[in-house]
Amino acid sequence: MPSSSRVNLSGVDAAVTADLSPRLGVTANPSYVRASNVLNTGQPVAVLSYLVGPVFYPARHGRLATYAHALVGGARVSGVTPFNGTVNETGYVNKLSWAVGGGIEYQVSRSVALRSGGDYQHTYFFSLNSAIRGQNDFRVVSGVVCTLWQHPERRR
Repeated sequence: MPSSSRVNLSGVDAAVTADLSPRLGVTANPSYVRASNVLNTGQPVAVLSYLVGPVFYPARHGRLATYAHALVGGARVSGVTPFNGTVNETGYVNKLSWAVGGGIEYQVSRSVALRSGGDYQHTYFFSLNSAIRGQNDFRVVSGVVCTLWQHPERRR
């Protein structure tokens, strides 16, 4: 969406992480968010992103851990752009995307944790003159972590 007309999106975010050591891992992070009836046009806007990258665990204290990641991949942004006040153009852009961020994780049991975090993500969209432009936004996620296997040095 053009930056003068911000829209809040909501949806699902998933992550598959393989810890290579107690302090380093690699993660794949697909997400899909959308909003319906954007700017009273009757049209939705949606972002499908698919990112991968390293994840770092700088601090662990008991059941609480902090993490930071730098992700790169792509994003497909689809939506509507107002044109001439009465006509709306729809389309999509599928281009490079990146995100940097972090958060906290609280270990409830050996195999379950609660996670909350945020990212600064860069994507692309169509501007009012139909040009493709970059856009930076924040995304906030929270969820439940299910651990299938833990690194031996990380087990409690």
